[in-house]
Amino acid sequence: METTLGLGHFLANSDGIARFILALMLIMSVGTWYLIATKGLQLIRAQKKSAEFLAAFWAAPSLDAVARHLRQTGVTEAFSHLVHHGFTAIEQHKAGRDGHQGRGLVDAGTPDEFLTRALKRAIAQDKARLEHGQTFLATVASSAPFVGLFGTVWGIYHALMAIGMSGQGTLDKVAGPVGEALIMTAIGLAVAIPAAVAYNAFARANRNTLAELNSFAHDLFNFLATGLKSAPREVDVATTSERIIARVVANNSSRAGA
Repeated sequence: METTLGLGHFLANSDGIARFILALMLIMSVGTWYLIATKGLQLIRAQKKSAEFLAAFWAAPSLDAVARHLRQTGVTEAFSHLVHHGFTAIEQHKAGRDGHQGRGLVDAGTPDEFLTRALKRAIAQDKARLEHGQTFLATVASSAPFVGLFGTVWGIYHALMAIGMSGQGTLDKVAGPVGEALIMTAIGLAVAIPAAVAYNAFARANRNTLAELNSFAHDLFNFLATGLKSAPREVDVATTSERIIARVVANNSSRAGA
């Protein structure tokens, strides 16, 4: 008498624990492919927008033009977010120094230190956003093979128990149920491999982005620090990035004329 073996037969004869393990690996697989699709699209869009913003930034004649461009396009990726934090830091520090708002620990230190902290906070926020979902991918990549192996061990145990109770211990009676149980290990590997590949790909892309962001932050600090230290005290404190930057540009122009 021939017996049809395979995944369907294994599922039909599996118990609650085996089905729970299969459901868990299905959730892992769906979550992994969801993150691969969403993070992949976000990465492609962010790289395109970053290239466009950096091209506009370096081609701008002044920081005033950068501020206008930023107001028109908005904060759409990591580099524009960093510039936005730099402009905001100038406004906040000037308002606190001129007495129009209370000074706290966040305003402590020299202007350079204040601007440095603001840029570091922006980079930390971008890093957290870039790494979103990677913990899940790492967990799936490291645990899915063992979850599948546990399902295999559990399936082999039940298969051998059934064979023992039937009293038929020939090879043809053992190979089928044991082979079915090995399906769990194969499923675990099929879930883990895409997660591991995706984690490594996203981690490499994030390292490259953060390296470029840190280099850009150094240049941005040099552009903004001079105006932050030398901007004069005024009763009417500027409330927009454009007016603050105008003072920076005027100060740099006067130095160049001198």
